[in-house]
Amino acid sequence: MRHLACRTMLAAGLLAAAYAHADYTPPAAVAQSAVGAYEAGRLDEAAQLFERAARAGNRLAQYNLAMMLFRKEAVEREPDAAWRWLRRAAGAGLAQAQFNFALLYDHGSGVAQSLTTAAEWYRRAAEQGHTEAQVNLATMYFVGQGVPKDSAEAARWYLAAARAGHVGAQYIVASMYESGEGVAPDAAQAERWYAQAALQGDPAARAKYEELRARHDGTGQ
Repeated sequence: MRHLACRTMLAAGLLAAAYAHADYTPPAAVAQSAVGAYEAGRLDEAAQLFERAARAGNRLAQYNLAMMLFRKEAVEREPDAAWRWLRRAAGAGLAQAQFNFALLYDHGSGVAQSLTTAAEWYRRAAEQGHTEAQVNLATMYFVGQGVPKDSAEAARWYLAAARAGHVGAQYIVASMYESGEGVAPDAAQAERWYAQAALQGDPAARAKYEELRARHDGTGQ
């Protein structure tokens, strides 16, 4: 009888586990449902679903919940919840979260300003190919804020953003090649990057490109 009771309890346990498994929804699916609720304007439902997925470790849900809290689209029931969820998403390696976390410290938005902390998180996002983070990190190196002034390092990050199509970075890279700041002077590279920026509609880049072409052709004054 004792063995029969044990088998019965075991069967009941397995049945309960099977029902629990059937009710389980993957965090990514919960986060996707939250996106649907958000887009439909059901903000309370979206916040609840994002939080459910965030607590299960979904970094996109952590980021989206943080953004809802920052925008006052959801009630912050715990102190610094927006900061903590953004920090978790950034720590989990989400590049956009790392960039936004850097922005907080860059501008001192709701936190004590720390350019060193901002540079650290810009770097993490930049290393993952986040273009705006690359530009911001490059600028910090260019002016020496949060990091030591280093024109070569600035050029490296501006060039990464330029290659990704950032028009402002393309213009800056062109000017650095033209002046030889942070890179070896190279008129051909300057011309190339001014041309790239000009193709994206930058009128100043077009003027510089035409100036360099005229100089190269010997028609400049």
